[in-house]
Parts: sequence; C-alpha cells; structure tokens
Amino acid sequence: MADSFIARNKDSILVGKSTVTRWDYEQGLMLKAIEKVWYRTGEGKYFEYIRKDIDQYVKEDGSIRTYKFDEFNIDNIPTGRALLTLYQQTQPDKEKYKKAADQLWKQLEQQPRTKEGGFWHKKRYSNQMWLDGLFMGEPFAAEYSMLFSHPEHFDDIANQFALIEKYAVDEKTGLIYHAYDESREQPWADKKTGRSPNFWGRAIGWYAVALVDVLEYFPQDHPKRAELIRYLQRLAPVLAKYQDKQSGLWYQVIDQGARKGNYFEASASCMFVYALAKGARLGYIPATYAKNAKTGYDGILKNFIEKEGDGSISLNKTVSVGGLGGTPYRDGSYEYYLSEPIRKNDLKGVGPFIFASVEMEIAAENAVGKNKKVALDYFFNHEFRKSATGKEEPFHYTWEDRQHSGFWLWGNTFRELGAQTVSVPAAPNAENLKGIDLYIIVDPDTKKETANPNFIQPKDIAAIEKWVKAGGVLMLMANDTSNCEIPHFNQLAKVFGIEFTNRNRNMVQGLQFEQGRLDIPASDKAIFKTAGKIYIKELSPLALTGAAKSALTDHGDIILGISKYGKGTVFAVGDPWLYNEYLDGRRIDTSFENFEAGKDLAEWLLKQVVKK
Repeated sequence: MADSFIARNKDSILVGKSTVTRWDYEQGLMLKAIEKVWYRTGEGKYFEYIRKDIDQYVKEDGSIRTYKFDEFNIDNIPTGRALLTLYQQTQPDKEKYKKAADQLWKQLEQQPRTKEGGFWHKKRYSNQMWLDGLFMGEPFAAEYSMLFSHPEHFDDIANQFALIEKYAVDEKTGLIYHAYDESREQPWADKKTGRSPNFWGRAIGWYAVALVDVLEYFPQDHPKRAELIRYLQRLAPVLAKYQDKQSGLWYQVIDQGARKGNYFEASASCMFVYALAKGARLGYIPATYAKNAKTGYDGILKNFIEKEGDGSISLNKTVSVGGLGGTPYRDGSYEYYLSEPIRKNDLKGVGPFIFASVEMEIAAENAVGKNKKVALDYFFNHEFRKSATGKEEPFHYTWEDRQHSGFWLWGNTFRELGAQTVSVPAAPNAENLKGIDLYIIVDPDTKKETANPNFIQPKDIAAIEKWVKAGGVLMLMANDTSNCEIPHFNQLAKVFGIEFTNRNRNMVQGLQFEQGRLDIPASDKAIFKTAGKIYIKELSPLALTGAAKSALTDHGDIILGISKYGKGTVFAVGDPWLYNEYLDGRRIDTSFENFEAGKDLAEWLLKQVVKK
C-alpha cells in the first residue's frame, strides 16, 4: 500500500480534490504511515520520500510554506511528527526541522482553550473539543515533550484525554460523542450536556489511535500514565461490542448497525484494528483483543482492498469528511454523517490501513521474544554528548539514539519480535543481570573515547560467566583495534574460547562499499535465513579455541563465532555492524541486506534463550 500511495503521489501529496499542495493533517498522517514502513523494511526510499516532501515546505529558517499560525487550527499539528523524525536523524540541515517543530509547539502553547484547559479545535470553533483534536495535537506534543525535556507538559496532555472522558463519553454505551461545546451555544450541541448528537466511527478512531500513540512517549513513571491506560481499557470492550460479528468491521455511525443508509466504513475499521492490535501487543489491554484486531483486519482485506490492473492496490469505502458547524452547517445528525461522499484511496483511510497492516505483521511474528528481556551494556560503552536541551545524554550504540550512531532500529526489531529492550548502566553482577535473557556488550571504551573508561574487571567476568552458564545469551561486539578496548574485552571473550585478533580487515575507502562485502553461503542458513549479502567494515577477525565454532568464515578469516557454554550461548563479531547507519537504507548500497540480517540474528539469539 505504501508503494501504491507513492506511485500515485510521486513528488508531493495532494489531499482530497485539491489541485495544490498544502501543509495538512492528511499529509502528516501519511508521512507517519510511510515512516512505519521504513522502520519495518529498512528501505531508505521511504525516508527519502518523507524528507523530500517536508523539504518542499520547511525553509532553512524553519518557516513553513502554507502554514498559518494565527488560525490556531489543531489540524496543522500532525505533520510535526515528521519534523521530529527528521530532526532525530543524522543530516546536516536537521536544525531547520527543530525550528519548524518549535513553531507548532508554540501554537499549542497559545492555542485557545476551554475553561478547564481543553484545546479548541480551531480558533473559529470556539469552546469546542473534538475527538479528532486528540490525534491532531497530543502525539506530537508527547514526543516533543520527551525529546526537548518538557516534563511539565505531560499533565496537560493527560488532561486533554481526561476532559473527553469526563464530558464526551456516553454513560449507557461507553461510546464517545464526536465533540462537545462547553458554551452549549452551537445548534448541534445538547443544551444540557453540550454533546454532539451521534457517535461517528472515525472520530472515535482518532481518539483510540491518539491514546496508543501518546503512550509511546509518556514517561513510565508518570502518575497520569495509568489513567491513559485505563481509558483504553474502558474503550476496548466497547469497540469489541460494536464490531460486526459477521464481517469484523465497524459502521460509519457505529451504534446504528444496519439501519437504512448506514455502511461499513474503512478508516474507522482500520483505526480500531490498529489501536486494539497495538494495545494488546504492548500489554495495555488483554491479549484477547488481538483476536478482534485479526478478525477486523481480515474483514478489511476482504471488503475494502481492491487490486488494480497495474499491480497496485486501493482502499475503498472511506468517508471523505465528518465535521460539525461551519458553512454549510453540519448538524451532526445521522443523516448528515451519511451524506458525506465516500472516496476511494482517501488518505484518511490509506494511512490507518498502513498503520493496521504494520501491527498485524508484528502480531504474526512477535511470539519469539515474548517475556524475554534484551539488555544493552551502558557501563563499558559509556560515551556522552550534549542533547538539544544542553544536557549530557548517553549516545553511540544505545537503544535511544536514532542518529546513525545508535542502535534504535535494531532495538525496534527486538521489540517487534516481542522482546523488551533495557539497558545495564552499572557493572554486571548477579543483581544487575537478574531477569535478563540476552546481554549485549558493544565496543568498550578506550581512554581516547572516555576520560575515565570502565574496563572489564575479573569480578565482571566471573559474574557474566556464571550468568551464561545458567542459560544466558551473551553477544560480544568489538570494533577495529583503534576504536575498541580490546585487551580487557578479550579477557572476557577468552573464557568462552573466543579472541578478537589485532588485525583489521574490510578496510573500506570512501563509498566503495563492496570492500565491506561478506556473503552468507546459501548452504548455511542456520542463523541468516533471509540475508545473503551483508556489509561489515573495519572488523577484527576472531581466533577460536575449545568448543567455540565459526558461524561465518571468509577467505580464511573467522568473522562470526559461537560458543555453547553450560546452558548458555555466546555470539561474537568484531564490529558493531548493526547500528542505524548500516540498517536504515540511507547509507550503503541497497543490494546489501544488513536490515534483514539484523532481524535474522535477533530471532536466532532470542531462540537460544533458555528460560531459567
């Protein structure tokens, strides 16, 4: 679907029947969908599509073409999520994306509010909170707050959801009305409650998507986090109740079933599948809701997806719009929601379809890592840089680092396989390794990299050896000899019959990537079931003794080593070759399959875990 969308929108995104491009929430929705496909595939073309689209709008000073600050339209915020994605990547002009995102943040700071602090949907929609607005504003606000250290704003984000729960949720059905008017002045507003008259499927879908997406960025220890999860737990059984049992889909006016004129609507169905699947995967709601998501997704494929003659696919049955007030006036009646046109390949359906598809792909393969914990060492590798807020932050082979120097993308692979990723910021001992199934040590620091490096000590080796013997899986990733503290690292490796040699190979000059080429023999797919051609540069070959065996040998050099030790397993390689720069498709030749290799290896490592 992503490729079909790009083929239809080759160099820019046109929304609806518009003939000119503009900064628009549908654009932001699609760019987030494309980003999800980039993370799923490691294909750089998806990143480039996002960058090229945004660069048509954002100037060097951070100003945004066609964006009008003084409209205070919360629909203008979602594309800000793409700005945050671009800012977190390694590129020379990243600061302009931060400046543009700052404008959107400033809009939220000055956005008109209800008396209790709820964002007006637009300046001209005074005193009104719409469900759509939660999706438009809050995921961006949460990610921005996390990135740029605004912890005080998470209370405000939680309050936006709390106000909807307080004023828009129907006491009888648990469904949520499209909007409420605090002033009770709008003709569509109930004079007693301020609520709009009906339950529109996509409006509730926006709210559900907003909940699961905001939780990605909400601090684990924030007291309001549990409240957001409870809102999703309240909503999930309601969505299941109103899911059509035969088709698995949801209606345009969600509670009216087969009433004359009502129909199964694509965008709402895709949003509900996404929210239920993601919520179940991340443990916010019971795992049983994954079945509702699967049934819904099967219904989407059967009823809405159309294969075109050119090989592309289309999504049918998305309602073009749904609103309240305005000119001509939209009264929120049942008849109104059925009067809006239904479109093919409307972006408000296509984007959520991609969201849902990604979640269903993850659901099909995440059992391998279930209840397993993958830990990355932050003690021996302990480098820091200044963050955007001027504070010191760890970087270089960390889960959090999304720039080329980080392991975020490989960590995402582990998470999509069902595992939990954590860090070990202190020296390894029995307590710090407790509950960890896979422990990864990467490129221990030299004095050149860190003023006071933590060298691996005999007590560290003893603790790790005992942990492996009991069933732990240890991965050792060195680096070329000039960038890695090899002597102490080798004292650990030698316990398992592995040694990083003092030679370097695959010395790549400039962009001559073939100099870093390694081929996985077609006859040897024990670890790399899909990858055949990989890229590792400036690596230290291995020397093996005892029970240690080669997992890949090239021209007489042992590249990858495996050692079975007690109940555990040790895997070693002489380079941290799975960091973002060599997985995300933006750097090396597309013929290399490092992304696929990283996933193959992650699956293999997780399967070696012996639960203690």
